[in-house]
Amino acid sequence: MLEISSYQKDFENYLEKILKENQNLKPNNLYDPIWYIMSIGGKRLRPVLTLMGCDVFNGEVKRALPAAMAVEMFHNFTLIHDDIMDNADLRRGQPTVHLKWDINTGILSGDALMVLAYQYFESYEGDSFKKIIKLFNETAIKVCEGQQMDMDFEQTNGVTLSEYYQMITLKTGVLIGSALKMGAIVANANDKNADLIYEFGLALGIAFQLQDDFLDSFGDESFGKMIGGDIVEGKKTFLMLKTLEACSNEERIELLNKINKKKNKTERS
Repeated sequence: MLEISSYQKDFENYLEKILKENQNLKPNNLYDPIWYIMSIGGKRLRPVLTLMGCDVFNGEVKRALPAAMAVEMFHNFTLIHDDIMDNADLRRGQPTVHLKWDINTGILSGDALMVLAYQYFESYEGDSFKKIIKLFNETAIKVCEGQQMDMDFEQTNGVTLSEYYQMITLKTGVLIGSALKMGAIVANANDKNADLIYEFGLALGIAFQLQDDFLDSFGDESFGKMIGGDIVEGKKTFLMLKTLEACSNEERIELLNKINKKKNKTERS
């Protein structure tokens, strides 16, 4: 296994090559937002995990680059649409796509980004191709289910921690698990090992989301998003649920009323 920075460098070099090859695609208002969201940074956690998942099973890491690109493209597709649904102004410290262009452009460019992700699976054949496509399709629908649960929770006061864990497993965990498993599939790992590394990825995704919840409330400007945005949106994060759990009945009602007033004021503005 290599240092994480080595996988990051391999992926960034591959991404730069892809951006150069596609910089003249038209129409500009479709593709410019795509290259914008793909190029403004980010941790590259998911594509790095795909490369690592391949390497851990002694696969050729370069063969996993197209799968890593597909994972990163799908992730950025979800970010564009999430930012629209959350009415967010910042992503990675930069204006969100729908703010820099407009909502309709954001929706369409996000859709195109999802389709582009599929194209990178054309690098694989046979059993590997079938397994990767099946995994990707299952992942995509689960991420949508998690996103819907997250939105539903904003309108529900009785969300339990168990339901929250189920939501973040779908919304965040499954893509991280799938990123690792795709790398394992490219490396021709057996099904048992591929499933085991997927389960590890699920746990990693839950931990990642818990940290993200914490940073939303206690991070700083380097976090790249508006601090307290989850609170303004009325999201039922781990911190919010634990706070509500610790409140008396009167305190819980008062807190929820304040959150709902703030959320309604933000939606009207």
